[in-house]
Amino acid sequence: MKIVRVTYTTKAEYSAQNQSNIGKVMNDLQKMPTPGMLYHACLSPDGKTFTHTAFFKSEDDEKVLLGLPSFKSFQEQLKASGPEASPKQELLSMIGSSKNIF
Repeated sequence: MKIVRVTYTTKAEYSAQNQSNIGKVMNDLQKMPTPGMLYHACLSPDGKTFTHTAFFKSEDDEKVLLGLPSFKSFQEQLKASGPEASPKQELLSMIGSSKNIF
């Protein structure tokens, strides 16, 4: 299993567009069979700091997300927006869960 957390801060005026772009990714993922992936995005109280966490059962499951056109568009637009804090990626290790993920 691979767990990835990405945190970044957008400019305040870009936050709504970023949320819309994330919504498109989530909508696409919800239409696909993705039993080896759990992906979510959260917004901090400041309204512009985002945290994405993805759980992948395998490398192939990660490739599904990375190859998704809406995800590529989300990444490109975020980069072009000039975020206040660039995305910081961390690899995490699972030590416990209240539910079986996979």
